[in-house]
Amino acid sequence: MSHHPRLIKPSTRRFFREARRTPGYSLFDFLHAYVYGRWPYLYIGIGTGEHPLAKKLGPFVGWLARRFRRGTDGKPQPGAPQAAAGRSSRAETYHGKVVPLESATHLVQVNEPIALPNLEHVIPYRQARDIILQNPDHIVALECPCRASRPNPCLPLGVCLVIGEPFAGFVVEHQPRRARWITPAEAVAILTAEDARGHVHHAFFKNAMLHRFYAICNCCACCCGAMQARKNGTPMLASSGYVSRVDPDRCIGCGDCETYCQFDALSLSAGIAAVEAAACMGCGVCTDKCDQGALSLVRDESKGQPLEIRTLLATASR
Repeated sequence: MSHHPRLIKPSTRRFFREARRTPGYSLFDFLHAYVYGRWPYLYIGIGTGEHPLAKKLGPFVGWLARRFRRGTDGKPQPGAPQAAAGRSSRAETYHGKVVPLESATHLVQVNEPIALPNLEHVIPYRQARDIILQNPDHIVALECPCRASRPNPCLPLGVCLVIGEPFAGFVVEHQPRRARWITPAEAVAILTAEDARGHVHHAFFKNAMLHRFYAICNCCACCCGAMQARKNGTPMLASSGYVSRVDPDRCIGCGDCETYCQFDALSLSAGIAAVEAAACMGCGVCTDKCDQGALSLVRDESKGQPLEIRTLLATASR
């Protein structure tokens, strides 16, 4: 059966071809991906409850997801965020990994195709944990659907980075007014500027997006749906594998770190900054905001392994 070129865009055909080559990828996954990529502002607006149709369509979308969600073995992964079963199952299919600025910049500077499947030691979820980058220099800056759905969003909007094919081409072809091609250098500039604003970098994975990494979002607690879901008990975010540590000899108790912390993990105690390790996600925002150099990121094995693409590639090549 032939397809009319005006009805099915080239990027949709490319996505479908790649979907057919992806083991375990169902027709429903493809339809889910199409809706997600074709109408992301409606999709996210309903998900966050901000869209006027959220109350009417939200229950139906939830039922649809439960009806077609594939079964899992139910076994917990080391370092995986914990929550009630229903909430956890949502996170299994759509989740983010916190990455400090340096790690985020490395992800947008990959200069060759890579395939790193089954990264359960890094992405502590049973599903959607592959990094397979085709045309990694194809990067699109998209207006953030989470921010765009809010009545008074943080600015700028164009800070979601969609990376590699078939994702970048699909998004820019279907969202021509809200997405634009950028270079890796421009992506680094966006990440650096967002870090300066105190926003957190998340590498996102989604079952519908071919079970793999597809984007880096630059998130704030006031707009980000994933951060708010986490706060409400849905473990959609995994720690970077680091925690913040305070040097009491350098800390002057100014409180700047507490102001910038997106995870409410910092407070002042007896005039010195204190870190609540359980709440800290190791994003590194506070370390950049401390003029005294009193804060640093340190590895915490209980938080899982970091997503450091250069280390992963070096290990895979051995």
